[in-house]
Amino acid sequence: MIDFYTAPTPNGHKVSCTLEAMELEYETHVVNLMENEQKKPEFLAISPNGRIPAIVDRDADNLPIFESGAIMIYLAEKTGKLMPTDLHEKAKVLEWVMFQIGGVGPMMGQANVFFRYFPEKIQPAIDRYQNEGRRLFEVLDDHLAKQEWLAKDYSIADIANWCWVRTYKWSGISIEGLNHLERWMKAMYGQPGMSAGLEVPIKMESLLDDDKKAKEFAKNAEKMVKK
Repeated sequence: MIDFYTAPTPNGHKVSCTLEAMELEYETHVVNLMENEQKKPEFLAISPNGRIPAIVDRDADNLPIFESGAIMIYLAEKTGKLMPTDLHEKAKVLEWVMFQIGGVGPMMGQANVFFRYFPEKIQPAIDRYQNEGRRLFEVLDDHLAKQEWLAKDYSIADIANWCWVRTYKWSGISIEGLNHLERWMKAMYGQPGMSAGLEVPIKMESLLDDDKKAKEFAKNAEKMVKK
């Protein structure tokens, strides 16, 4: 059994989708980011950086693991699923996992902050992160023009990138003309565990369809990012 500490964010969904895809038994513990629960001592004992997601593997002497990428790699190694055993093929999976961790996630995250959350619209910052996000999308699109998945076979690399890329509208980043990226995104929705994983810890309604809800969410998020 795995204790899973999370909130409805792309990084949280990276792990929930992985858990669902691997058909692992887990118990969800919702961390209320708006109430700063991620900074409480009991959570910091599991995740020293005070960020979600985090897990505790009860079957491994209550091993705590934080950072979404580390959790995904651990689960893949633990189960032997969604990660090749061949060293060269594994390196290719890890390349694209790190691409998301070091590029896609940070750029889209900052695009969200400046485009959606800060009341002061600092256009050079918005342009910087949206343009870099678009550039990274183009890298993905070029790669996916050559093959079906990011690595040789479907893997945690696809889950890691998809959980962020699928939120492109919220970040204000265009995918116009990126046909291979769009094809891949649609295919991801059909993979086992993805739809279920997106509903953990709660099913999020599309904020883009309700301007009032979108503004309310952004206002609450503004308080969080300024803490």
